[in-house]
Amino acid sequence: MQEIQGKTRTVRELLNGAKYGIDYYQREYKWQSKQIAELVNDLTGRFSEDYAPEDERKDVANYGHYFLGSIIISQKDTQRMIVDGQQRLTSLTLLLTYLHNLQKDRDDAESVEDLIFSKKFGERSFNLNVPNRNDCMEALFEGKPFDTTGKAESVVNLVDRYQDIDEFFPDELKEAALPYFVDWLLEKVHLVEITAYSDEDAYTIFETMNDRGLSLSATDMLKGYLLANIDHAEKRAEADKLFKQWLLKFGEDGKETETDFFKTWLRSQYAAKMRERKKDAKPEDFDLIGTEYHRWIRNNAELIGLTDSAACYQWIMRDMDFYARVYLQLLQAARSLVSGLESVRFNADHGFTQQYQLLLAPLKPSDDEATTLKKIRLVADYVDCWLNRRLWNFKSITYSTVQYTVFQLTKELRGKSLDDLRATLVTRLQEEDAALNFERQPYLNNWNAKSLHRQLSRMINWLEIQSGQHGQYEQYIVRSGKYAYEIEHIWADHYERHTDEFSNAAEFGAYRNRLGGLLLLPKKVNASLGDQDYDHKVGVYYSQNLLAKSLHKQCYEDGAGNSGFKQMILRTGLPFRPHFKSDGEERSDFKRADVEERFQLYRQIAEQLWSVGRLQGGDVE
Repeated sequence: MQEIQGKTRTVRELLNGAKYGIDYYQREYKWQSKQIAELVNDLTGRFSEDYAPEDERKDVANYGHYFLGSIIISQKDTQRMIVDGQQRLTSLTLLLTYLHNLQKDRDDAESVEDLIFSKKFGERSFNLNVPNRNDCMEALFEGKPFDTTGKAESVVNLVDRYQDIDEFFPDELKEAALPYFVDWLLEKVHLVEITAYSDEDAYTIFETMNDRGLSLSATDMLKGYLLANIDHAEKRAEADKLFKQWLLKFGEDGKETETDFFKTWLRSQYAAKMRERKKDAKPEDFDLIGTEYHRWIRNNAELIGLTDSAACYQWIMRDMDFYARVYLQLLQAARSLVSGLESVRFNADHGFTQQYQLLLAPLKPSDDEATTLKKIRLVADYVDCWLNRRLWNFKSITYSTVQYTVFQLTKELRGKSLDDLRATLVTRLQEEDAALNFERQPYLNNWNAKSLHRQLSRMINWLEIQSGQHGQYEQYIVRSGKYAYEIEHIWADHYERHTDEFSNAAEFGAYRNRLGGLLLLPKKVNASLGDQDYDHKVGVYYSQNLLAKSLHKQCYEDGAGNSGFKQMILRTGLPFRPHFKSDGEERSDFKRADVEERFQLYRQIAEQLWSVGRLQGGDVE
């Protein structure tokens, strides 16, 4: 009988030439955007603490390490099955696949292919070997689209999480720093591999690590510290009861909700400094709260005001109770559209988890419910405008890119009255308008496909509401599965149809991707249109959403349910007009000038949708 072994391994040691299977009982890959964002942010953030542009690649050997957790393996003969850790290993494989595609045309790249698959007799075999995922992984590795319609949950999540990695990976690490990051990931990121040589031993280890003998959590130690400082026995019992009630509610919401709440709350109200992004910089309040908030509170009790028994009691009964209730309300608003707090959902759909810190910042336990909701809406609307202005101008909204800006804004908004909050946010958005306006025409590419899809969803939803219809944002935002929506090119990919306006196929292809030539359609409808010309397409567009429907002349005729749309045009002044083929005096096709004209329409929609007026009381949602 072989003994159980545990060994610390680098990513390269763990995956190079290895083969892992996954037991049937835990086959689905379930990570969501939040977990992928945290993984990418943690890894890139830790790397950035050591990286300096003037470094040579050999200097990476002196960079700090990062511990990614443990995995449990059951090994029989040559077969290695993952008992615990498949979510992490699958996500790591997706990241390596993304890095492969990011650097495959570079001469300075460190190949990661052997960590993703191995080859025998010319056939590729993935190191994380799950048969029903292989076609999907093959497509991702080749950088090709993959249709997830009717596919298993794991396959849908693989595609979505790969797209998340593309969205969350910092732009500043995609150029000169990229080979340094790959070197660091392979050699400086470690996992503990625990290997058992029987299923029984492997499952025993799994149960022991997950169910028994767990050390106290940061929240347990925080609770103990606070309760120990409440002298009155009845008040201590009362505070203990409330604390436990909130921990139960956090647990019902999700495994990480409790920790996320305390980090977000404390950062929003108390953090004064953040670690600088340079070598040897020391962690500050923001960073310490993220790693050991219980210890940070003990060390900063006077700053927080926890100076006596009464203060500790009040901090639980009033402060924690207030912020915990609001935080859970925000999480709910992020998952489904809540009247008055729609922007919380919109921001969450962009993967912008830092919004919660900003939303809590101006709140005070003394705020009544109406004031609290007004403050939240005001900040959420500002974030909505700011994010979409950045995305429109090809500015990154990744965690590492905007972390410092968000932290500075958090401090600026902290504890402000409603009037002061509004004035501050209006001024900021007006100042940002010079650089973050809507004059530049976006175009579709691999980097912004997801965000452009969201923005088109928002535009259509806004047009529907402004026209007196029920907005269908939650339908338009779906990007995978049977009921998915896709970005539709008004021009089919046929350069030969446009030689009168374009001198070569490349110029046509670039123009075809401009926003003015894009729509959003159900996946099935989009597929049915194929390579049809505009004359055929425009008839189909009339049965679709308002943005597509508005290309057809019947959308402007009296009756036919068009009155709300026509009233919206009069009220907003938006330059809608039909673009259609006929035997009359109208132009016979959708031409280059039409793309530009439609962009001006889209631009004006965006200017009204994400306007300063949103913050001044001129609500548009």
